[in-house]
Amino acid sequence: MSEPFVAQKSPYPVAVEAGKAYYWCACGRSANQPFCDGSHKGTEFTPTKYEPTESKTVYLCGCKHTANAPLCDGTHKNL
Repeated sequence: MSEPFVAQKSPYPVAVEAGKAYYWCACGRSANQPFCDGSHKGTEFTPTKYEPTESKTVYLCGCKHTANAPLCDGTHKNL
């Protein structure tokens, strides 16, 4: 499996709404970070669907290497 592009070495703070579906860019190619814009087409990557259970600010991974996709787990500190 190929490695995703690192969009940025920090998380994206995003205000999310409970029950709404969000599609996190897993490939790092999207021009609409941290969300998917279809730039993964032709690659092995697919976006990750995220449906929060409560409305709040979350931190979506910007480096695309998190083990807790789509949420940041601090992996960017080791890149």
